[in-house]
Amino acid sequence: MMPPDQMISNYFVAGTLPELPRNHFIDGVFVAANSGSRMESFDAGTGEAFAEFAAGSAADVDHAVASAAKGFEVWRNTPPARRCAILNEAARLMRAEADRLAVVESIDSGKTLAEAQGDVAGSARLFEYYAGAADKLDGRSVNLGNGNAAFTLLEPVGVTAHIVPWNYPTSTLVRGIAPALATGCSAVVKPAETTPFTALMIAELLVRAGVPAGVVNVVTGTGIEAGAPLVTDPCVRHVTFTGSVTTGVGVMQNVAPNVTGLTLELGGKSPLIAFSDADAEAVAEGALWAIFSNSGQICSAGSRLVIHCDLHAEVLERLIKQAQGLRFGHGLRNPDMGAVNSERHLAQIAGHVGRASARGVEIVTGGNISTDPETGKGWFFEPTILDNLRPSDDAVTQEIFGPVLAVQTFESEEEALALANGTEFALAAGIYTRDMSTALRMAQRVDAGQVTVNDYWAGGIELPFGGNRKSGFGREKGLEGLDAYTRSKSITLAV
Repeated sequence: MMPPDQMISNYFVAGTLPELPRNHFIDGVFVAANSGSRMESFDAGTGEAFAEFAAGSAADVDHAVASAAKGFEVWRNTPPARRCAILNEAARLMRAEADRLAVVESIDSGKTLAEAQGDVAGSARLFEYYAGAADKLDGRSVNLGNGNAAFTLLEPVGVTAHIVPWNYPTSTLVRGIAPALATGCSAVVKPAETTPFTALMIAELLVRAGVPAGVVNVVTGTGIEAGAPLVTDPCVRHVTFTGSVTTGVGVMQNVAPNVTGLTLELGGKSPLIAFSDADAEAVAEGALWAIFSNSGQICSAGSRLVIHCDLHAEVLERLIKQAQGLRFGHGLRNPDMGAVNSERHLAQIAGHVGRASARGVEIVTGGNISTDPETGKGWFFEPTILDNLRPSDDAVTQEIFGPVLAVQTFESEEEALALANGTEFALAAGIYTRDMSTALRMAQRVDAGQVTVNDYWAGGIELPFGGNRKSGFGREKGLEGLDAYTRSKSITLAV
């Protein structure tokens, strides 16, 4: 395999990558779209197209679901120990091919190479984690007290559908299909139309690892043409969706007639809450990466800094200096911050900030569209901080999904709690304080699916991840990530 430096150098010269998968992956092979239609994928760091891929339709989805239904009957009867070995082999292959996967994800999504490398490494670990669970999914014996024998079985639900977002196209894919495969389910994946390639590469990798043909299928294309037919297919027994609230509500409505199981991971407006006794340097550093990692395009980003008045000035001064020092540019050059995923999304971020400015919101740094300093190309937005925001301001209540931090101040713990819980979202929260009593008390009272103390990104794949309220429902990662893909059956033997 070509060294990553050579791969990157060649890409900057040619503007394309050789041997990218450009068709659907169905029944263990790459197949062209039924209609023959194609779409272009764009490099966010240059704003230019670098590859084509298949534009799927309902006919392609039908083909993929039929393949998954046949694959399910094979895979569910595969011994759990064998499934364990295959998922471990998938992890090994991912590590062996990590460089190429990371380069593709960086180009396709716009994120930095380092961030993409972290996503790939974490995805390999997800396969290992759920490999360890595959042969431990046991039921239980039940004492009925009447002499009858009774026990439960954990069964795979069947064909599962996975609608994967563009911000984490590799890790979000794997956190869904790894537990599904561990339980014996099959899968049909619809990756985001702006980031299709790593899903196709991983599906083919899984077949090489030993997953039978048809167990994992990928149909690329738009949400309307490919995503909608997938979630409404009556053969699909569980849908895992990550994306916007609006689209998530639509998915809920679409699965309802078939009474299909559903996991939703939607938007966020997560607070980083800093009390007066917190370490100012740690707060500034935590807030910086909570919002500017992946250019703020993270559902669980710490997009609100809820800070005590006594700490506000010092932390804000540090934050402004650090934000202004961030280097942004093409992801393959490994800057501090990469590009925004699409021109459309860039315009949405700029619109949010422009309307805030028109309302009189104080923009203490950033606020503008930019380009790669080396080429003058690409879709970039400056690291931006909005200060002294009212609880009702749109920049506080609406998800911007970009490198834009909203700062709010408080004086009392009760005020901090009210601000923290003052949006429709409840995905994540960070608490910074030296007082562990305050930390634990706030952690219990903040409405969020996950809370970290004194380090915003302190969680791991071993912990369940998901939100409450308009941030969704259900949990992924951790042992809880297996729950969506199993159902319990009670069996009683009259004696």
